[in-house]
Amino acid sequence: MALARYNKLRESVSKSFSTHSATLVDEALCYAAESLASELRYDGRPMLDHGAALARIVLTEIGLGRNSVIASILHDVVRLKHKALSSEEFLLFTRELQTRFGDEVVGITVGLANISDLKLKDSKEQVENFRDLIVSYSEDPRVILIKLADRLEVMRSLDIFPPEKRRKKSWEAMNLYAQIAHKLGLYGLKSELEDLALKHLEPKDYEHITLKLEESAEERQAFIAQFLIPIEMKLRNLGINYHIKSRTKSVYSIWNKMRKQRVPFEGVYDIFALRIIIDCPPEQEKPLCWTVYSVVTDFYTPNPTRMRDWISIPKSNGYESLHTTVSAEGRWVEVQIRTERMDEVAERGIAAHWRYKGVQQGAQTSEQWLGRLRAAMEETTHSLAQRFDAKPATGEVFVFTPNGDLRKLPEGACVLDFAFDIHSNLGSICVGAKVNNRSVPIREVLKNGDIVEIITQKNQTPKADWLSFVVTSKAKAKIKAFIREEAAKHARMGREELERKLKNWKLPLSVDEAVNYLSKQYKLRLGTEVYAMIATNKLDFQTIKEILLRHLSGEAEEERRAAAAEIERQKMAAAADREAEKRERPSSDALVIDDDISKIQYKLAKCCNPIKGDEVFGFITISSGITIHRVDCPNAKRMHENYPYRIIEARWRKNSEGAFRVTIRIVAADTTGMANHITEVISRELKLNIRSMNFDLGKGGVVSGTISVEVPSASVADVLVHNILKIKGVQRAYRIN
Repeated sequence: MALARYNKLRESVSKSFSTHSATLVDEALCYAAESLASELRYDGRPMLDHGAALARIVLTEIGLGRNSVIASILHDVVRLKHKALSSEEFLLFTRELQTRFGDEVVGITVGLANISDLKLKDSKEQVENFRDLIVSYSEDPRVILIKLADRLEVMRSLDIFPPEKRRKKSWEAMNLYAQIAHKLGLYGLKSELEDLALKHLEPKDYEHITLKLEESAEERQAFIAQFLIPIEMKLRNLGINYHIKSRTKSVYSIWNKMRKQRVPFEGVYDIFALRIIIDCPPEQEKPLCWTVYSVVTDFYTPNPTRMRDWISIPKSNGYESLHTTVSAEGRWVEVQIRTERMDEVAERGIAAHWRYKGVQQGAQTSEQWLGRLRAAMEETTHSLAQRFDAKPATGEVFVFTPNGDLRKLPEGACVLDFAFDIHSNLGSICVGAKVNNRSVPIREVLKNGDIVEIITQKNQTPKADWLSFVVTSKAKAKIKAFIREEAAKHARMGREELERKLKNWKLPLSVDEAVNYLSKQYKLRLGTEVYAMIATNKLDFQTIKEILLRHLSGEAEEERRAAAAEIERQKMAAAADREAEKRERPSSDALVIDDDISKIQYKLAKCCNPIKGDEVFGFITISSGITIHRVDCPNAKRMHENYPYRIIEARWRKNSEGAFRVTIRIVAADTTGMANHITEVISRELKLNIRSMNFDLGKGGVVSGTISVEVPSASVADVLVHNILKIKGVQRAYRIN
């Protein structure tokens, strides 16, 4: 490759870096030229011209170091490879790049490639989100600075692009990149981006303002010269070393003021500003700036409302200057007073702190100013970046809809939060999603840059357990509102059904009396809870009728006494058989009740299906002996509260044997061979018998169902669930009885 094409860059590099670093930059130019040999810009010139021009901006205008320059040269190579290669191939490519140019170069170029993949819609509502997203993609803050320089180079070359590209890139430069530059204190870069963008977005306005500035230039220079005569004479007499810059307000700033104040060009009074720049040691900066301020205000009257002191308290991005606006010959003149060091910081941003007056640029010093940059970005109004690690900035994630709209959610938000954020109705019927074309459940936590397509079912409704995993206040509020509405609906339906049944049964009870008694029976605080249980079929009317009849007949009190007597009878019978049991062979009974007493009639409850190893208790029924329930049985609380006198301790005999049937519910991805993987774990690995298996295919590539298995104990059932959960693609597995 003919390196001579990029001699301007190479000359700048040789002035700033060591011979070794200059050799590495040449190597990067050769490598990029070979990789991009077939890639051309819109005007037919080599694509590498862009990378080389970017590297010059990064070096000479922003002041970054060798690795940033090399990354700028190579960034198009990495961007194109990122698009063309698979994940495995791209990883191999970056390892090769690491070997040649180092970890930092690869980190910066990959960060730039990630940002290039983002597609920004022309929507001002989304710009702030995009600003945050771009920063959250940048583990190294140099990525942001190089990206800004990249857009500046594009804007300087914008005439080579097609009209639609020019418009889009200009809109992004004005609304996105110029705003980031402003927050980082890169005011010169910000102003140039805005002016170049305005030139293509509002060409007539841009041309009008430019022409007006040219027409008034001579008169403006004459006014400035006259204005400065007394000031310069006094500064020379005081022995202050200084020089003066005259800065005309940017075309964009003038246009913006004309638009906001609705005035013509002539109505913008502060079109130019004078900058008095003092050359002095650091310890004299503040007093000399205020001395110059007093000189200016001795000759011209200041506007007290336009005084800005950023010397006593600098801006968070490092900007220091003293601003005042004074009146002269009927017009306002802005005067900025600062030192050489302050001026360089204002022009070049935070990097200037560590480059000023030949400060050494070692690794430690670079880390210092990069740290300062991180701090500045943390302190910006919209918290552009609070962390530069793999986590999102500001505790937020940014995800896209399939058509490219960007949504901002709190960190930890899941698919369901996203669905409710789009629309309440969408969240209510959400059953899952496709995230980056991969089917996931509603609980799936979203990551930065995910593209999310919500999957719905018309018969889906919000569930109370959704509140346990959603994190956004909108999702929680909508779910709670739905649950309240459902509860109110159930209460109405339940009351109507109970009123109708009481009429049919011809019981001498009002509906309020009946509900009051049922509430006491079931230990419920509100009558509406009884209505809800009726409406959702948790209470059947046959049971309700029996309870109310026993209440009216007084039989309920009789049952209470009979149950107490039954307990005493059972205990007496058990005590009589205790000695006999010791002489017999071990009983085949699986339970020991009340300290080794057995031979009591019992059966296992069907509602919770207890098996050996489960914690259990006995419940004495009036006509069916004792039923054995798990302590976590759905009916356990009601039995303990309503019938504590019928509860009896129970435990499993240690040497008992037998097989118990458990049912496991499984939710898994619909992948090839999933059923085989599950049956292999059960039959081959654990050598258990499968009694039945039932699975249904749901939407979103998810299957769910139950499998019934014979196990010797609860501990084996736990092992079974644990091993099923280890199967790739299984999302949930739990015992239901």
